[in-house]
Amino acid sequence: MAAIATAGSLSLPISLQRSCKFTSSKTGIKKGFRVYAVFGEESSLGDKKSQWGSLFDVEDPRSKVPQCKGKFLDVYQALEVARYDIQYCDWRARQDLLTIMVLHEKVVEALNPLAREFKSIGTMKKELAELQGELAQAHKQVHISEERVADALDKLAYMEELVNDKLLDYRTATESNVASCSSTSTLSSDMVKKKLHRKSLDVSGPVQPYHPRLKNFWYPIAFSTDLKDDTMIPIECFEEPWVLFRGKDGNPGCVQNTCAHRACPLHLGSVNEGRIQCPYHGWEYTTEGKCEKMPSTRLLNVKIRSLPCLEQEGMIWIWPGDDPPMATLPSLQPPSRFQIHAEIVMELPVEHGLLLDNLLDLAHAPFTHTSTFAKGWTVPSLVKFLTPASGLQGYWDPYPIDMEFRPPCMVISTIGISKPGKLEGQSTKECTTHLHQLHVCIPSSRNKTRLLYRMSLDFAPVLKHVPFMHYLWRHFAEQVLNEDLRLVIGQQERMINGANIWNLPVSYDKLGVRYRLWRKALEQGAKQLPFSKPM
Repeated sequence: MAAIATAGSLSLPISLQRSCKFTSSKTGIKKGFRVYAVFGEESSLGDKKSQWGSLFDVEDPRSKVPQCKGKFLDVYQALEVARYDIQYCDWRARQDLLTIMVLHEKVVEALNPLAREFKSIGTMKKELAELQGELAQAHKQVHISEERVADALDKLAYMEELVNDKLLDYRTATESNVASCSSTSTLSSDMVKKKLHRKSLDVSGPVQPYHPRLKNFWYPIAFSTDLKDDTMIPIECFEEPWVLFRGKDGNPGCVQNTCAHRACPLHLGSVNEGRIQCPYHGWEYTTEGKCEKMPSTRLLNVKIRSLPCLEQEGMIWIWPGDDPPMATLPSLQPPSRFQIHAEIVMELPVEHGLLLDNLLDLAHAPFTHTSTFAKGWTVPSLVKFLTPASGLQGYWDPYPIDMEFRPPCMVISTIGISKPGKLEGQSTKECTTHLHQLHVCIPSSRNKTRLLYRMSLDFAPVLKHVPFMHYLWRHFAEQVLNEDLRLVIGQQERMINGANIWNLPVSYDKLGVRYRLWRKALEQGAKQLPFSKPM
């Protein structure tokens, strides 16, 4: 039985082509079993000459196989056929392998010219390492060139600062500086930076009262959708309380949030026929501040303060300064291809200049916003903000983000988001989808800011129609802002205690530095503000 089983197992290659019939009984073999020997594939690969010839130089066994096709074989004949069958399978396998190897040689020869040079893997690795070294050296040279350009721009900014100083009322104190302009080209970059920082970026100590010149701008104070005909919006602006409401004609007005009678907050009252009614004794005021109704007494000629107030492009603006307001309002609309998805208002416990410093800085993102939008960002070897010599706008390198500071307190940015989490190496123009952001930082008081945030997208318009989506947008905005606030609040505490929050600016602080220089020149009464076009 063992011999029969062995013969049966060895003849499997043949049985795949013709079935084997095997019958047995308990006492042994009565009729034997039948094996049909069939050999196919008469074609041959031919004599292949190659370096593996000795391995494949095996004789074709088919010429020696007994001619048993169609005959009934006994056990010994079956074993003999099985032996030749195995030899044939071995020969066939060698020939197939030889064919594969020959074809592989031809493919390598045709597609890989390096194979003709018989280069080893080690040689190729060595050459690759040399190329990588050359590439790293080229990158290093590029960074050196960029640093030289940055140094040149710093020198130019320093010279511009000297010119601005000359225009100020510090002629006697700055004569020596102006006289040294001709020799600034010989100053080292470090000396220029240190001098510039010492003179212009001392932001320390308690926050001083806001300068009146900072008030002579139009400030967007609220979103139009938040001010209904029967609602009021109490606000603080430059440490004074105001309240917004709509008059009889539907136009917004802004009046002092203090009743002339007993100093009651007017926003605790109601809007009655386009007038704001005090909740204490019912006195009613128009959007110009005139009291038109005094219940239970004789009407007196009383008026409370009001501010110029206009509505444009979905925002309500006020002019808190003493100078006559400018005739036109700036436009803060997103580009035409964008749709507004969220408008959010927040009250934050930080001075508005500190918040602007934070918003004008992107280099902190991979370290601060690791749980929100910058999760997964790599830390670049060099971050720069590229901008014209005189300008408050530019773009971040290596991030696809354009950014602008719009006086007096707005930050506008456009972010390419075609590769979330991997923003490096692209400009906004190369991205197909974008996020447009507007941040308005209104100085409520010396330690509080009213933030207006508007977010627009140039894709996914269906999100505007998703129920409760605005709650989700607000949740995301608060998450991002909370990551910043814990740091900015800490800065504010140390600044009040005397620390200089702009002690050592570096190259990626350029836009924040320019904001601070602009604000300082404004407060000092410069006739021509730096980084802006002549009026």
